[in-house]
Parts: sequence; structure tokens; C-alpha cells
Amino acid sequence: MDISTLEKIVVDALEDIKGHDITVLNTHRLTALFERLIVASGDSSRQVKSLAHNVQEKVREAGGQVLASEGEDNGEWVLVDLGEIVVHVMQPAVRAYYSLEELWGGETPTRLRRSAAPLPAADDSEAAQTPAA
Repeated sequence: MDISTLEKIVVDALEDIKGHDITVLNTHRLTALFERLIVASGDSSRQVKSLAHNVQEKVREAGGQVLASEGEDNGEWVLVDLGEIVVHVMQPAVRAYYSLEELWGGETPTRLRRSAAPLPAADDSEAAQTPAA
């Protein structure tokens, strides 16, 4: 299965169970271990577990392989290793604390944000903070 198909399956599986703040980072220039890092949030341990389980189920249904899964016991942070893609499903407080996007983002990450409002342009945010004369 090619990387873009697998990425779509994972993102769709996360969206199916109402995962939010889904971020896809292209890490192929940062490490040889995997091509993509996908991070998503769930609001409770039950939702985090369900999101991770749905990812695994959808990947297997599509003929993909799940290499490993960790953290399902407590549900604050579940990691699903799909080989070329590593998925982290986290509760918001844990996600904010570890800030994986910053850690893996590098200087110019290729990033796809889902389930979030678009970021304002640099000119818009500066204009909004500068009082009118």
C-alpha cells in the first residue's frame, strides 16, 4: 500500500470517531524510521482508545499491517506503529505537554492540519494587534 493511501485511511479513521486537531507531518527528511507522523486528540481516555482501535481496524481492513500499539491500558496517549506511519492519539493536556509537532516539525515542516480553523496570515495577525491610527 502506498504512503498516501495509508495516510488517507488513518486520517479518515480518526475523523470517523471525531478525533480533532489532526496533524500530519512529513518526516522523510528528518528520519529514516518512518515517512509520516500523525498526531490527533481525543477528549477522554475512552475516546483516545477508540480512535487508536479504529485506526488499527481500518488499516487491517484495507490490507495494511499494524506493527505495534502501546498505551491502550491508560488511554492518555496511544501510539500505533504502522511502519511508514506512526500515529499518536493523545488527550489535549498530554499533547500540549509533549508538543510532538514542535519536536518533529523542524524548520519548515510539510504540515496538513485537519479539524482546526485555518491559521491567519502573518499580515492579518499583525494588523489585528496594531491599533488603528
